[in-house]
Amino acid sequence: MKFLTITKWEFKGTISSKKFLMIFFLQLSVLFLMIIMFNSVVTNLESSKGLSITPSLTGFASLDVEDASGLFQKSINPEIIDLTSSNYSNAIKKINQGQTTGFLQLPADIDSRIGRMEPVNLELYLDYSDPKHAVVQDEVSSTAKLVGDALTASWVRSLNPQNTSEPKFTQKSTGESLPMQIINKVMLAVLLFLPLFLFGNMIIDSVVGEKERKTGEILIAMPVSQTQIIMGKSLAVVLTIALQVAMWMIILLIAGFQIKNPLLVYMFVVLTSIPIVGITTVVATYAKNFKEAGIALSFMYIGIVGFLVVPVLAYISRKSAAANISSMTIVMRLFSGESIPPGDYFIAILGILLLSIVFYWVAIKLFKRDDVVFGPRPGILRLLRDLVT
Repeated sequence: MKFLTITKWEFKGTISSKKFLMIFFLQLSVLFLMIIMFNSVVTNLESSKGLSITPSLTGFASLDVEDASGLFQKSINPEIIDLTSSNYSNAIKKINQGQTTGFLQLPADIDSRIGRMEPVNLELYLDYSDPKHAVVQDEVSSTAKLVGDALTASWVRSLNPQNTSEPKFTQKSTGESLPMQIINKVMLAVLLFLPLFLFGNMIIDSVVGEKERKTGEILIAMPVSQTQIIMGKSLAVVLTIALQVAMWMIILLIAGFQIKNPLLVYMFVVLTSIPIVGITTVVATYAKNFKEAGIALSFMYIGIVGFLVVPVLAYISRKSAAANISSMTIVMRLFSGESIPPGDYFIAILGILLLSIVFYWVAIKLFKRDDVVFGPRPGILRLLRDLVT
């Protein structure tokens, strides 16, 4: 088939060009830097100190407290509630002026009541016009339960002096927390798919370059169809991406990343490159110059990344079957060693197939139009009308 000849020319020219070799090694350098950053983030997250990936709540809400015993004041979480010792009159004034979210008042004789094993009533005043009042209310309630449980345990031990052992609690967890899943799974998936977005300049140079170098006429005059030209050029880029993905996976495996089912992972990543190369070819075919193609491609790739990543996050949080429309979801499940039913494979492959057919059909239609290739170029609305009709 003649398009394979074009593929051979394009692929051989790309591999042997100094520009490609320079870009190739620069991309490998970026990969090494990302691996170092990835490992640093995971190490900090798994350390005893940990790494916060959510905004800090320190000083989020304020609470005035009248607690002569200090029993509750030292038990409330200071990382969430900003505590201030106060009295009734000053605290109520501050609530009315919006300077504090609430006021907690404990009885002055709380120590003696606890000693007599009597109930202790707490009075909590809240500013309900402040949305943070719910945080204060929940924190005070949880602290009251914590203190109450501790006092109950103390009373029980006082009734049975022989039992002086302290209760022990063991917390067990299974699986990874959501933050760790996002770090370990999503970041690795992004690393695997990153090469797919690094070769857009090759398609732009191959298609738009023909226009700017005025070699498009010579190419079209050759005994090959426009369909064969588009398919040949696109296949050469897909082969280049396949080579890059293989290199990246080998490096990731050497670096210690756990990638189960590597052959299936590799296959789905490369398959995903086919529609991405297709839509890139559409942009390159319609663009008049490199600058216009680069700007359009930047916005296009933002949408593609969102289409790939958002379903992954949805699957991690809810295990949604619809999330398998993104091949990145399938890849993440594969390298995690998850058992995947055939129906989920079918959803991802069907999406890749349909998008590929649409994108290459549009690219070929555009490349067959002389007004798109040589000018004057028609507007997008007119093109859409012509494609539909």
